[in-house]
Parts: sequence; structure tokens; C-alpha cells
Amino acid sequence: MSKKLTIAALLASKGKRKLTQVYVHNAQEAAACDAAGIDMIVTWERSDIKAIAAAAPNTFLTAGLVYGVYANGDEAKRASYGLMKAGADAIYCPLSMGVVEEMTREGIPVQGHIGYIPFRKSWLGGARAVGKSAGEAIQLYETAMAYQEAGVVAIEVEVVPEKVAAEISSRLDVLTVSMGAGSGCDVQYLFADDILGYNTGHVPRHAKVYRDHAAERARIQADSIAAFGEFSAEVTSGAFPAQGNSVGVDQAEFEAFLEGIGG
Repeated sequence: MSKKLTIAALLASKGKRKLTQVYVHNAQEAAACDAAGIDMIVTWERSDIKAIAAAAPNTFLTAGLVYGVYANGDEAKRASYGLMKAGADAIYCPLSMGVVEEMTREGIPVQGHIGYIPFRKSWLGGARAVGKSAGEAIQLYETAMAYQEAGVVAIEVEVVPEKVAAEISSRLDVLTVSMGAGSGCDVQYLFADDILGYNTGHVPRHAKVYRDHAAERARIQADSIAAFGEFSAEVTSGAFPAQGNSVGVDQAEFEAFLEGIGG
């Protein structure tokens, strides 16, 4: 098992080797990533951070703050301290650059985000790639440089043309995390939903399905329904509980019990 990467080690890896990052929902997925040698995992703050961190002790863990919850830097910092105390190594921050600066000044490792940002898609006119025009690409570069100046350790680059993302990454000292932004970034990032194939909705073009867990989950669900139905039927018929499912008592003790409660 490889040793858990520190922030210093992550930054030192830039330009030397490609890293992997997976979004996980629970400790089971986190443990699988840890065993597989995934470098970094991400989950939202509403997950069980403590359990996920314990399940993946050799994997760098980023916890994401939920957009729309925190009104200012103090609230974001307080939440970040709690997440790091629970086991997070870094914090994804969806708030303004000013809040990011407040957090990094306090030594909180922060990951920023450029390109397509789902909770801001209305400003883009819907879900689409960002940076296909020169003007948008320049804006992405300027935002990335602002993040670097603000002190972040990494920037997620989502659904940005590969050439644009690669050029921006080459001009940064911090890590770039590609979510559909090609191979020129430092880290390749996918959701466990897509890798394991249990995303029953739209699978993004940049994602890749490696297993069909949706079919296995459906089989397990059907089998669970059947088992619960059998249990219900046996209770109705009196087949459950059987003698082997109950605890016996010596007859003399039982008679003494009856006498003790008035016969």
C-alpha cells in the first residue's frame, strides 16, 4: 500500500506523474479506492467524513462545502475546521475568491473550480463546455491565476477544451484536476457512479464505465424484495419463528415464574 500523499508531495508531482481522483459516496467505495491505489478521493461534507477517512487511510481526502449554505468566510472556515478534524485533508470551496483567500490565510488547503460549474449553469445558458471561444478561455486563465494568487493547492477544470486546459495547467504551479478537460491536467477525476456503472441517468461523454453495478444492484434489490416477502409469509403462516429461533426456559423455572406473578 502506497503512503498517503501530503500537500507538498502532491504539488511536487506536477509535471512528473499523473494522479487519480474519484468522487465517493461512502466508506465502502473509499476503502475500494484505497485498496486500488487511487491517489485522491472527494466527497461532500454531508457524507460521513470520519468513516470515509478511516476507510481510506492512505488516500488524500477532499471534502466539498455545499453551495448555498455558508454566507461568509467565518462560516466557511468554521465548517472547514470541523471537516478537517473529522479527517479531510483539503476543502473544495464553491464560494467567492474573497472567501477562498480568507480560508487559505488560515492554512486551510483549498481546491477551486473553473469551467462548467453545475450550480452556476444558468449563467452559462445551461450545461455546456466552457472555453471554446478565445474570450471565455482567457477568462478561465485569469480566474485560474486568481485562484493561484489566492493560495489554493488545486483547481478543478470541468468540461474545458483539452488544448485550453493543458495550456492553463502548464502556466500554473498548483494542481489542475480534469473533469472532462482532457489529459493535459495533473489529475484525472471521475465519479464512482460512472466508473462502477450505477449511474442510471445520463453518462457524460468525458466519463467511462468500467463495471455494470446497476445490473447487480437491480438483482440484489429484487432478491431483497423476495427475501422480505418470504419473511412476511412465514410470520403469517406461523413458520417463523421456529423452535430454533427462540430461547427456551427450564420448566421448573417457568412454573416458579408463574407462581411468582400470581399463577
